[in-house]
Amino acid sequence: MSNEYRHVLVAVDLTKDSHKVLERAHQIADRNQAKLSIMHTLEPLGFAYGGDIPMDLTSIQDQLDEHAKQRLAEIADPHVAKEDQHVLVGMPDTEIHRFAEENGVDLIVVGSHGRHGFALLLGSTSTGVLHGAQCDVLAVRVGKKGESAE
Repeated sequence: MSNEYRHVLVAVDLTKDSHKVLERAHQIADRNQAKLSIMHTLEPLGFAYGGDIPMDLTSIQDQLDEHAKQRLAEIADPHVAKEDQHVLVGMPDTEIHRFAEENGVDLIVVGSHGRHGFALLLGSTSTGVLHGAQCDVLAVRVGKKGESAE
């Protein structure tokens, strides 16, 4: 399996489970001597609030972006170089696909909560990543019974 992957992207939601997802991606990247990138995607506030709010949300979006970058660095350090830590704004599955295609990613690693039934097998973001990816996708099971996702 050595050198099967050249660029591994781990997409995280910044919860405590992110460490588990990153650890799995880090192991695979190490085994393959692959580049490791990590990303988190923020949905634009206009999407979250329907875009009908008559106010400028730019400063709030900037604060959310800065907080996400700090939290991502806490999770990523020391495994992922600063220049390979990315916070993007957009729809998560779309941004993950775009980043993967533009950066030659050949494995995407995401977290997945084990739920019952095929429709709930993966979370909505995980499902979207799986169905639109042009490369391999690994869903790491997180949030086992009795654990909270903070």
